[in-house]
Amino acid sequence: MATLVMFSVARQASGVSKDHFPVSSLEDLLHQACDRYGAAFGEVVACSRVWVNGEAPGSAGATPLSDRDEVAILPAVAGG
Repeated sequence: MATLVMFSVARQASGVSKDHFPVSSLEDLLHQACDRYGAAFGEVVACSRVWVNGEAPGSAGATPLSDRDEVAILPAVAGG
């Protein structure tokens, strides 16, 4: 199962910092995560960076995933 790691408001919206999904692509993982955690989480994902194994995915949803992959949701950070 691919591991999803969530930071900041993504963690707050989901209620967990890490979860596992039986998926074969990044698109599947994000779809299942949004179904599992709801609309507020989906809104966070829409304005966040998504990284696979520490790198930006090449072709977004078409990125294949395996059991060893880690996907991170990194929400935008505001500062002043």
